[in-house]
Amino acid sequence: MISTFHGLETAKRGMNTQQSALYVTGQNISNANTLGYTRQRINFEATEAYPSASMNRPQIPGQMGTGVTAGSVQRVRESFLDLQYRGENNKLGYWNSRADSLAKMEDIMNEPSDTGLSSALGQFWQSLQDLSVNPENDGARSVVLQRGQAVSETFRYLSDSISGIQDNIGNEIGVSVKNINSILKQISDVNKQISEVEPHGYLPNDLYDERDRLVDELSTYFNVKVEVKQSGGKPSPLAEGIYDIKLTNPNGQEIYLVQGSNYNSIGIDGGTDSDGDGSKDQPPKDGLIGALLIGGTTVNIANANGVVGLSQGKLRGLIESYGYQYTTKDAGGNDITKEVGIYPDMLDQLDKLAFTFGTIFNEVHKQGYDLNGEHPTEDFFVGLTDGNYKGAAAKIQLNDKMTNSMLAASSAVNADGKVESGNGQNAINLSKIQGMNIADLIKGPVSLEGGLVIDLSGNPPKLPFDSGTISSNYQAIIGKLGVDAQQANRLTSNSATLRQTVDENRQSVSSVSIDEEFINMIKFQQAYNASARNITIVDEMLDKIINGMGLGGR
Repeated sequence: MISTFHGLETAKRGMNTQQSALYVTGQNISNANTLGYTRQRINFEATEAYPSASMNRPQIPGQMGTGVTAGSVQRVRESFLDLQYRGENNKLGYWNSRADSLAKMEDIMNEPSDTGLSSALGQFWQSLQDLSVNPENDGARSVVLQRGQAVSETFRYLSDSISGIQDNIGNEIGVSVKNINSILKQISDVNKQISEVEPHGYLPNDLYDERDRLVDELSTYFNVKVEVKQSGGKPSPLAEGIYDIKLTNPNGQEIYLVQGSNYNSIGIDGGTDSDGDGSKDQPPKDGLIGALLIGGTTVNIANANGVVGLSQGKLRGLIESYGYQYTTKDAGGNDITKEVGIYPDMLDQLDKLAFTFGTIFNEVHKQGYDLNGEHPTEDFFVGLTDGNYKGAAAKIQLNDKMTNSMLAASSAVNADGKVESGNGQNAINLSKIQGMNIADLIKGPVSLEGGLVIDLSGNPPKLPFDSGTISSNYQAIIGKLGVDAQQANRLTSNSATLRQTVDENRQSVSSVSIDEEFINMIKFQQAYNASARNITIVDEMLDKIINGMGLGGR
């Protein structure tokens, strides 16, 4: 027979469950602005009906409900949207880091402008044209020296500035490596905590949120793959288990970053440990980055064909900007190391340009005559190592010994051995260097104004460029920089838009809506009040039984 107080118990359960739902609603509202928080809900479950099926069950017309209970507190999240978000996140991290690096380079090169290298070269060529009109004029000669000094200083400024930014990117790589290792440790720690809670049947929703927030952050640096393992003991069917996280490279290689409560820290092969934590977080002091060390695995940045095999993300973007190296074979089958990257490439191009400019200028200058009617015995530009262009942009400078009278603006001397008055033909030759075809120069002797001849051919060629002119090669360098920056900015914008779209979809499922929570609050409050009212009604009924029955005839 059903209990007399059955109604009270049913109503009490209703009050308790609605109260729990109100508590969860309050938790959601409190964390409406918490980063990474996922809204939670109570899963209402009807309690077991009375009587349960058995041989000796009481004979009543049917089963009667016994109320409701809070089955579980579950966070509302869609894992597929997480997967999409992380996929877009590493793309954005990659392109954003490239765009940032290229933007800094554009700021340094500052082209087109009145203060860039092209402007300094233009003023230098103009000063030589002015000198060709008045080759004996001391003022015109002084201007040429000053403009030449400005050109060499501009080369050195660009080289030093680009090297400085490259060093800063190297430091940023170090910070990123430390941050990645910190994230991996935190994820493994959270995994451990989850593995200690889930076996008891609980759902550690706050730990789930923290872990997903960390994985989201990690996906900025790498393309990661998450595998889920169930905890031991008796976990809830809704338990989300333990995350194993793999780094996935484009070549199909997968490397464990996190396995349960363990993680593999990453380091830079041949790098240095800046803080003594055992992780080589800084790039090598000699040479560029060749590989990463993940646990006991070496991950080369690029293969022997120069194809980058590292996972897309912010770290790869930074390494490609800073520069990386790989080993390949030359025609003779010997190992050679190649250095590639946005900043090394720009430094290399500037070195080639400075070496080509200085070498041609010195050669043409030597063919002329100074005011004493003699060929110059000193180079106009110094700091250029014969046959090796590396470092030329950082070293090129105007020769300190150069004076106004030593400037060889003329192409001939008269019978007295004095420079011909008004002869500024070599100044014209010098001003035309900007347009000289490099392919002709390295092919063989080239005739100049005034019957002068220069020969920059050789085996190997004396000039690092093999085509174009000084101006066209510089325009090509700036043009490529502009195109690369434009592409990086466009793809950054596209990636940001896609990630935002996915994030909005994810937020529509997981984030807290204050309006929705208000509605839930009213709904649960009314249910709570109704359960309380039900207790009042049952109480009145019991009062009639206890105090109002058996009074007939009194």
